[in-house]
Amino acid sequence: MMRIVSAFLAVVILLPLTFSAARAQSADDVVWVQIEAQPSLSEATARAREYAAILEDVNGFALGGGWYGIAVGPYRRSDAEEVLRSYLRDRLVPRDSFIQFSSSFRQQFWPVGANVLNRGVVDAPAAVDSAETPQAPDTAEAPTDTTPTDPAPVAEPVIQPAEETLAEARRSEGNLTAQERRDVQIALQWAGFYNAAIDGAFGRGTRTSMAAWQEANNFERTGILTTNQRAVLFQQYNAVLDGLGMQIVRDDRAGIEIAMPTEEVDFARIEAPFIHYDSTGQIGARVLLISQEGSQETLFGLYDIMQTLEIVPLDGPRERRNSGFTLTGQNARIVSHTEVGLENGQIKGFTLIWPAGDEERRTRVLDEMRSSFARLPGVLDPGAGSSDEQAIDLVSGLQIRQPKISRSGFYVDSTGTVATTAEVAQQCGRLTLDGDTEAEVLRQDPNAGVAFLRPRAQLAPLAVAAFDLKPPRLQSEISVAGYSYEGVLSAATLTFGTFQDVRGLNGEEEINRLALKAQAGDAGGPVFDASGNVVGMLVPRSSGAAQLPEDVSFALDSAAIAEAATAAGIQLTAANRTEAIAPRDLRLAAQGMTVLVSCWE
Repeated sequence: MMRIVSAFLAVVILLPLTFSAARAQSADDVVWVQIEAQPSLSEATARAREYAAILEDVNGFALGGGWYGIAVGPYRRSDAEEVLRSYLRDRLVPRDSFIQFSSSFRQQFWPVGANVLNRGVVDAPAAVDSAETPQAPDTAEAPTDTTPTDPAPVAEPVIQPAEETLAEARRSEGNLTAQERRDVQIALQWAGFYNAAIDGAFGRGTRTSMAAWQEANNFERTGILTTNQRAVLFQQYNAVLDGLGMQIVRDDRAGIEIAMPTEEVDFARIEAPFIHYDSTGQIGARVLLISQEGSQETLFGLYDIMQTLEIVPLDGPRERRNSGFTLTGQNARIVSHTEVGLENGQIKGFTLIWPAGDEERRTRVLDEMRSSFARLPGVLDPGAGSSDEQAIDLVSGLQIRQPKISRSGFYVDSTGTVATTAEVAQQCGRLTLDGDTEAEVLRQDPNAGVAFLRPRAQLAPLAVAAFDLKPPRLQSEISVAGYSYEGVLSAATLTFGTFQDVRGLNGEEEINRLALKAQAGDAGGPVFDASGNVVGMLVPRSSGAAQLPEDVSFALDSAAIAEAATAAGIQLTAANRTEAIAPRDLRLAAQGMTVLVSCWE
């Protein structure tokens, strides 16, 4: 990520520290030596870790504007000046390090969990005058000239000129690393001025985009960004993260270290293999850490299971590899992104759930999480955090995706065409048969209340409805096959009753009245006579003002179904059985032809 070691950049981003304010401080004020500033939390954390290996009292703080500063302290002013002179002399810190005040710092990100802003001063390290000191971490601003053995005392922070000449800007640009040059292109791309390859090569396309950005931001159009202009560009790029509290979180239970928006999420519970960080802010974001032992088979199983969860909408790219997978799902409410990898028998990863319509912040947070993700020793205990809440529609505390409505249907031809109630086919973004086979509406007749669905994959039904167009005898036994509990049970059930009338309560000639206690999920299921022939389709109970007895149900008769099928170009099978069918044979035929029809958002 973008790495700027110049203290000048921190001064550009923060409010200028005036000389008069500095002189107003007494010798005993609490101050720091700020040595570096980074526009990336992950890079700042990495640099703080490197400095902590060779220096004492290393701390990291958010600076605002998406920037993160690294400082040593807090010291008394005189001690800080001595520390600065010593570290500059020994080339342990960049030569533009400077004295900084606590008021310039915000939330602490390093060391993880520390908060030293208000604890008072510490003594300067005893080794600041030592002649033998270890080498400093490599910095882009490391001095190339020889620093005087006895430099003049650093009494005030030195503020660099606000702008550079064109020649100085070229030289400054020439000192950028390959990654820093790519970072400039990334920031220009984010700002909408660059749309070519991120290759770090400042060719004609990059120069043109730089010039366009300069013009849009009221700078002279030169096509070469000065140090100050790069700082402004990166400040714009990182400003979107303000207020999210991006901070490295170390979770030893999962063996994961990762940056999170700590102002928006906080630890909630453990449901192996997930550690839940639920929303605590206004955005509604959520984070899951994923950690478990396992093999490739376990990884593939997790990939399949996660796609059934409510937090992973169906729309969006997904990819499964031999050692990992990514899942992106989005709908009108949320965008969910999951990355998981398998290394040395340990499956680890994360999920970020963010509200839809906030892509700018989501993509930046996701970039920070990706770049900061680190594997630590250990894996989550599979028995950790057992939940008091158990249900078949929950997986490790996460809701399985549920359809908007589920009803019954039945096969009417050998190609897998399904007849069902029009109720389930209306206003659906997606229709499925038996939970996983996608289907589309072939034709629906709202007046008759019947719809015909065609599966998108080839099916071979175990049984197909055979229709008898004559109504059964009054008071004869009939039965209805259906998914009474909308898919809770894995197979259709039979409900028995009697045939009461060839008309509805209001004299509807295409409606038959049944004495049968049906459930909502049975609607759309086939109605059988004693011979196992289909004589109708159960229709939903009316939601009108009249409260009918529970055992009053209604069916669309087979003649109306046949008429609608003819209009749809579907050829039905005529019944040829007249003798009564054995209960076992009726149950097998009913379960073979009856399907669960689900409507999804």
